[in-house]
Amino acid sequence: MLCTIQGLDSCIYHVIQKNYTFTMKKNLKVPKLKNEDRERDFWAKINLADYFESSDFEKASFLNLKPVSYAISIRIPSHILIRLKEHANEINVPYQSLIKEYIAEGVVRDRSDSVYKA
Repeated sequence: MLCTIQGLDSCIYHVIQKNYTFTMKKNLKVPKLKNEDRERDFWAKINLADYFESSDFEKASFLNLKPVSYAISIRIPSHILIRLKEHANEINVPYQSLIKEYIAEGVVRDRSDSVYKA
């Protein structure tokens, strides 16, 4: 859970974490939950926009987070793999990094061409 929320009768509530104070629209009562599944269900059912204004938050960056990578296995025709390795060698890049770059570029291109943009 992010923090402890203490209510005041004057409709101002304090979120105590790193000395930040936020003004809330209405009181958010966070029950003591027995496990993470119940906590997940609780947070999934409420709309935090009902309690906080967007101006209440500050932009945060998490510099030490690393993207999660997964090992996968794919079959590539040998002539394509040979050309990939040759090209990677020409530009002095590991061939698997080049493959990841090509996949990332394809995903970005497909998302930008999609009519179902997020």
